[in-house]
Amino acid sequence: MKVVLFCGGMGMRLRDYSDSVPKPMVPIGYRPILWHIMKYYAHFGHNDFILCLGHQGNVIKEYFLNYDEWVSNDFVLARGGKEIDLLGTDIDDWNITFIDTGLKSSVGERLLAVREYLSDEDVFLANYADGLTDLYLPRMHATFQDSDAVASFVAVKPNQSFHVVSTSPDGRVSGINSVTDSDLRINGGYFILRQEIFDYMHPGDELVEAPFRRLIEDRRLLAYSHKGFWACMDTFKEKQILDDLYNGGLAPWEVWKGGELRDESHSEERIL
Repeated sequence: MKVVLFCGGMGMRLRDYSDSVPKPMVPIGYRPILWHIMKYYAHFGHNDFILCLGHQGNVIKEYFLNYDEWVSNDFVLARGGKEIDLLGTDIDDWNITFIDTGLKSSVGERLLAVREYLSDEDVFLANYADGLTDLYLPRMHATFQDSDAVASFVAVKPNQSFHVVSTSPDGRVSGINSVTDSDLRINGGYFILRQEIFDYMHPGDELVEAPFRRLIEDRRLLAYSHKGFWACMDTFKEKQILDDLYNGGLAPWEVWKGGELRDESHSEERIL
């Protein structure tokens, strides 16, 4: 399946980095977060990518046009540096389509802009370019295929530190709990979509607003609850958390380092 990645956002809450590079190019270790997401999909056999570019899209193009395999692969240097014998490769089997989808376009508008490149795909994948997970993707895909849903997304618990407050009509507090201890779930991306998604979209629509409401009315939207690791890099603090996990050798999203494709997550589906 082809993978559409929305790479055109401004990244306003990560300005320390996104002033100089687009948000998908903010690094975690040797590589930008966009690479980590693409590596995740490639691990499960999905290596045909469509990048929806916008803000500083030229930086993303230049990165892959001048891609250096040695940065994240072991190699042997011979003949005084004249020969480099790579002991591994990253992107030899990746196919990447770069499409300018507008500077200020919404996710829905970006998806509509690449529709022609998805005409041969009955089902395709799509995602934001700032979230990482250890989700076992084949299980989510199998669940989707067994349903009549037009769209599916990963529903995850928010990991922010704010509290959920319950009040009575007169404003008196009846409960206050950490959001991580509540039953709240948020949209974590990692979409699986059928071609019919375009029948539910109108020009100017944001994907998860009007189109998803139409799908809910027809009971064709599936939320796949994931209880394992999921994290978004939306702020500098969240980047630091991901950096600490990576630097400590505890990066759960690096499923490609586990060898075999194993289902180690606990998830459940829910029709919305």
